[in-house]
Amino acid sequence: MADPHQLFDDTSSTQSRGYGAQRAPGGLGYSAASATPQAAFLADPVSNMAMAYGSSLAAQGKELVDKNIDRFIPVTKLKYYFAVDTMYVGRKLGLLFFPYLHQDWEVQYQQDTPVAPRFDVNAPDLYIPAMAFITYVLVAGLALGTQDRFSPDLLGLQASSALAWLTLEVVAILLSLYLVTVNTDLTTIDLVAFLGYKYVGMIGGVLMGLLFGKIGYYLVLGWCCVAIFVFMIRTLRLKILAEAAAEGVPVRGARNQLRMYLTMAVAAAQPLLMYWLTFHLVR
Repeated sequence: MADPHQLFDDTSSTQSRGYGAQRAPGGLGYSAASATPQAAFLADPVSNMAMAYGSSLAAQGKELVDKNIDRFIPVTKLKYYFAVDTMYVGRKLGLLFFPYLHQDWEVQYQQDTPVAPRFDVNAPDLYIPAMAFITYVLVAGLALGTQDRFSPDLLGLQASSALAWLTLEVVAILLSLYLVTVNTDLTTIDLVAFLGYKYVGMIGGVLMGLLFGKIGYYLVLGWCCVAIFVFMIRTLRLKILAEAAAEGVPVRGARNQLRMYLTMAVAAAQPLLMYWLTFHLVR
């Protein structure tokens, strides 16, 4: 019987019983049918087969891409040229600025394979040339900015000019080696590495020019030009002239003289390009 003084009926107990009855079938208050599409999809054998087939296609595609990339871009060889550490970079920079103090220029080998650059300061690398080229472009932009001549087009022209000269150098040296019939283990990547070391001296010359004017520029650039000339002579003679000695070519033979002239020409071109690519950046 209801209380005659109660204004509203108490329906909380009946609602609780009804809510409990509604939750019972789902267990957590959700209908059991809400998760059935995903479960049905995963349990479907056709879906599992499609997933397995897609995974196999992805694996085959990755393998195909890796093979083609390695065919046109020798990724494995490039890893060798970037196998450097902080100690190697410091020793290499010291060698580039002071090659007169270095005695042993032979590249070390282990089972007919040259050791990684971090274990041999004479080994060529691409880390220093790549970082030096990027730094050279940034320093060139800084120099142009201090003279109120900076523009993106001019900076792009500076970078593209440096790359064009580097490409022209590599092509000319490869063609010369072919014409002189030099059998050497000097690869195209080795040439890019050796020719890219001149950017280090170019950076030093431009920075000193910004700090101390023309006098600082010519002093530092002159030192770096002589240093890179000595470095290239002592490095390339082991790659070009040593192969001639191994082949039994007479020291005063005509072919050996051509190889010597080629080595001198490559070394002499580095100071000229260092000056050509930097003289207009210092005023």
